[in-house]
Amino acid sequence: MKAKYQPRPARVCCALALAIKIAIGGVAPSAFAAESDPDAQTGPLAVDALVAEAMRSSPEIAAARSHYEATTRVPIQVSTLPDPEISLQQLTVGSPQPFSGYESSNFYYTGFGFSQAIPGPGKLKLRADQAKKDARTADLSLLSVTRRVAEKVREDAFNLFFLTRVRILLERTQSDLASIASATAAQYRTGTAQQQDVLKAQLAMTSILKDLEVNHDDIEAAEADLKAILGREQDSRDIEIADVAPTDLKLSRARLEAAADSSPSLRMARTAVERSKDALALARRNYWPDFDVGYMYQKTGPGFGDYYMLTVGAKIPLYFWRKQTPAVEQAALEKTAAQSELRATRLETLSDLQAAAVSVRTQARIIAMYRDGLIPQALATMKSARAAYRTGKVDFQTMLSAVMALLELREGYFRAIADHEIAVARVRRIIGDQS
Repeated sequence: MKAKYQPRPARVCCALALAIKIAIGGVAPSAFAAESDPDAQTGPLAVDALVAEAMRSSPEIAAARSHYEATTRVPIQVSTLPDPEISLQQLTVGSPQPFSGYESSNFYYTGFGFSQAIPGPGKLKLRADQAKKDARTADLSLLSVTRRVAEKVREDAFNLFFLTRVRILLERTQSDLASIASATAAQYRTGTAQQQDVLKAQLAMTSILKDLEVNHDDIEAAEADLKAILGREQDSRDIEIADVAPTDLKLSRARLEAAADSSPSLRMARTAVERSKDALALARRNYWPDFDVGYMYQKTGPGFGDYYMLTVGAKIPLYFWRKQTPAVEQAALEKTAAQSELRATRLETLSDLQAAAVSVRTQARIIAMYRDGLIPQALATMKSARAAYRTGKVDFQTMLSAVMALLELREGYFRAIADHEIAVARVRRIIGDQS
């Protein structure tokens, strides 16, 4: 049934009312709904849009963020004195019955007291410093997870881009082969083509069908991985990737090395070294005694004076050669290990960055070779072979080889684009450039 026509003033009023509702939050604009609900999105998605979605909804990032926030609550706990102890004592005289000797003996008393353990000088501060380093490590771990998720989303999205473009190429080639098979069959019926040419055309079509089935499985697996890291349910709508253009990434070697020094992995390794220094300092402070201070008021019976007792105790590290000394040696060894780990992490980071940068440059050259040389030449060869086959100047196998060679080169072109962007994503993850 057709919608009833509204006069122009009525339509204007409805539009104004809708705008007011949107402004006050009564109605959500469709753009905002699409951003919050992946199933509401239509059409291909840019890779950067998927990265932004992962930043909002990735379970891995949410877990790392909660862990970091939890570690920020630790420093104030470990820098606080131990809980004081409150005590109640009753000393009876002549009988275990409560209040025995209350009026007859000056030994009777009921005591109320408390005691407070006090760690040795500087120990609480060092524990707080260690906890702050742990929180800093968790913060850097959150940053590392964020970068790793962004890289993983990009990698999965670019692989999905490649697979979907291959599917299009296979379907196009299948259509071309169907046309070739039909023309070859017609020529065979007129006696201008051989039966083996018809069989070869049918075999090539069957091979394409097999490739399409494998491609379909690969696309489903790639989508499943991408949905998982995005925090989407597996039964949500399929993900379509928009066209991808090679990124023009030009960074000097000095710029790359400077950026690598600020990578989360290196910063975490440096924080681990600093924490190991605090641990060594705390282990050495454990040679110092911890103290305990207590005070008690003792109420006696009538006619007797009350008692007041102050106690000060110390825990003497008497067995230091079995406890404190091995602890110091352990902390010193862990500090050495952290320093070695820092150097290893730095070398590994620079190596990964260098390899990714080389891959970016190599794939950029390969893309240019495919785009400017190989594919145009293969396309011209295929067109020439098809025209020559129709006139009988070349055999069927030559023409079929030209068609399949063009398919292979086009697949290689999209694979090079995907590999180039994956390498760029790896560089971005290391240097922290998420733009």
